[in-house]
Amino acid sequence: MSTENWMDQLPEAARTFLEGRRLDEVECIIGDLPGIARGKAVPAGKFARQPYFHLPESIFFQTITGDWPDEAAEDGFVERDMILKPDMSTATAAPWTADWTLQVIHDAYDRTGEVVPLAPRNVLKRVVGLYRAQGWEPVVAPEMEFYLVARNLDPAKSIEPMMGRSGRPAAARQAYSMTAVDEFGPVIDDIYDFAEAQGFEIDGITQEGGAGQLEINLAHGDPIKLADEVFYFKRLIREAALRHDCFATFMAKPIADEPGSAMHIHHSIIDIKTGHNIFAGPQGGDTDAFFNFIGGLQHPLPSVIALLAPYVNSYRRYVRDFAAPINLEWGRDNRTTGIRIPISGPESRRVENRLAGMDANPYLALASSLAAGYLGLMEEKHPSAQFRGDAYDSDADIPRDLGAALDLFEAAQDMRDLLGDDFARVYLAIKRAEHAEFLGVISPWEREHLLLNV
Repeated sequence: MSTENWMDQLPEAARTFLEGRRLDEVECIIGDLPGIARGKAVPAGKFARQPYFHLPESIFFQTITGDWPDEAAEDGFVERDMILKPDMSTATAAPWTADWTLQVIHDAYDRTGEVVPLAPRNVLKRVVGLYRAQGWEPVVAPEMEFYLVARNLDPAKSIEPMMGRSGRPAAARQAYSMTAVDEFGPVIDDIYDFAEAQGFEIDGITQEGGAGQLEINLAHGDPIKLADEVFYFKRLIREAALRHDCFATFMAKPIADEPGSAMHIHHSIIDIKTGHNIFAGPQGGDTDAFFNFIGGLQHPLPSVIALLAPYVNSYRRYVRDFAAPINLEWGRDNRTTGIRIPISGPESRRVENRLAGMDANPYLALASSLAAGYLGLMEEKHPSAQFRGDAYDSDADIPRDLGAALDLFEAAQDMRDLLGDDFARVYLAIKRAEHAEFLGVISPWEREHLLLNV
């Protein structure tokens, strides 16, 4: 394609970013299973001449520690190349770089032109396609929680809150405090500036309950577009933090005595023909589809907790009375339940899944949550009675560790079919390898309390 035709395809925000400037480089990227951006940086002139590029499929066989479990590659590690084609609707600025750079997310295909089922973005597209085949358009709105922490170069050292503008460490238990938000003012300013350059709409930034913990809300929209934005936002936020001598972390539980970081997911479904929310009836009441979707989150969702909470650390977040759910009770305007129905009018009626951690791959978190809801709709699942009161007083009913969550996912053939069995096989192999590696590490707690006492 010619340079002129390619530039004409850029979204408005990318064109504005480059106005009056010469584009130097394009980062051709794709998200792997953990959600890390993999790819190549190429000169702008070369990008204009290449309709695709190659990466080995083994990027989807890699654990978070950089290992490759043998069982992940069904035919052995032959390192077959994928064909990666740009989705120009995702072209966006990389405003933290020293030169004028764009990022473009690519989709993965094999040599026959079929989509690579292991690519997380393709997994989400597969699930969204199931909804559209029924005449439905799923709509989501993610919330992103994260911590700004002091630089930490020693894994043996505990993570500490960052220093604020006042010269004091960020304080805990200051939820919704504007003074606390002001402590991070320079970082937040850069987050806003980077987001504007990339064309992203932030619905709001608030201080959460943890020391140095913030939440960014995104406007509702198409699941694939929103997953792309969360994928981009993680990098954007990290880069803004580094400019101010701190780290941004999306660990589910980075600090032992502080709340964990979630990625709450709000769902609604639009009837494509009528444009109406199928969760609300003609008179504004709750529909069968509304309850069936809740039933789907209650019944099949435990089998995909391994995708919503993908690391051993993820399960440290599910602590009773500590701002994270311990079960799948549902309630209206009740933040103690795992499934919450926020206050809204009929056309914006939605269901909030509060189980997902911010450490989850956004494509896989949205895909698994939507898949559970889809199964509830198709099988007309009925939810339990609405929970009233403090759901922390109810029994815990979700997996408490990664091993148990993986066992549930392996046994859930219905969910594996929706997400793709090839994907499920590889995901299980990688996560079991990570779990085994973690179990091989002896912790300071074990050395302190067991060395001379047992």
